[in-house]
Amino acid sequence: MSDFLTVFFYKLLINNDIIDEMERRDIMITNYFLMHGSFGSPYSNWIPWLRREIENRGGIVYTPDMPTGVGFQNYENWEKVMKCYVDAGLVNEETVIFAHSIAPVFIAKFLVNNKIKVKRVIFVCGFNNYLGINEEYDTVNKSMYFDNLNDIKNYVSEIICYYTDNDPYVRYDEEKSFADAISNKQFVISGGGHLNSESGYDEFNELLSHI
Repeated sequence: MSDFLTVFFYKLLINNDIIDEMERRDIMITNYFLMHGSFGSPYSNWIPWLRREIENRGGIVYTPDMPTGVGFQNYENWEKVMKCYVDAGLVNEETVIFAHSIAPVFIAKFLVNNKIKVKRVIFVCGFNNYLGINEEYDTVNKSMYFDNLNDIKNYVSEIICYYTDNDPYVRYDEEKSFADAISNKQFVISGGGHLNSESGYDEFNELLSHI
């Protein structure tokens, strides 16, 4: 079932009182969200591979297709998409989120602003309040940034960060600062670039330990 049909189905059940709040809690099981970054898609980098790996293990996976491009990508538009999943009861205290690049700070801001608790987040090459990539990236990224990053620790039990020592887009010290501020565990991958397809990461085996 596609993400769109799944969200529609759950919203239909909830809005028509077919399942009530107690039943929603009873049927909560661990599910997974895989979040792409700026100018990305659910079909880019290691996301399709990780989705297959989770599904092969019997997991339930959602890969939101977030608005991208100048004029479309901003915090407000991304928040609207994620709220559809929240309203459908698909983001809860059993949810695990993998997020790449700009998506980590978006997820942090979204959880804090909406006071939503999840089980675990795995942030890959995350950063906050960083400008200097180029004009287009800076334009679509800047609304995602926020000053209350540490507050995410009130909404997530386990925060894991991966980053590298040679990211061509974001300085090492920016990614390290992001991880130092919030993570329970962090891993630095030597020579990993931006941990994307460009850097050879169509697969990312280290992430399998967090399923």
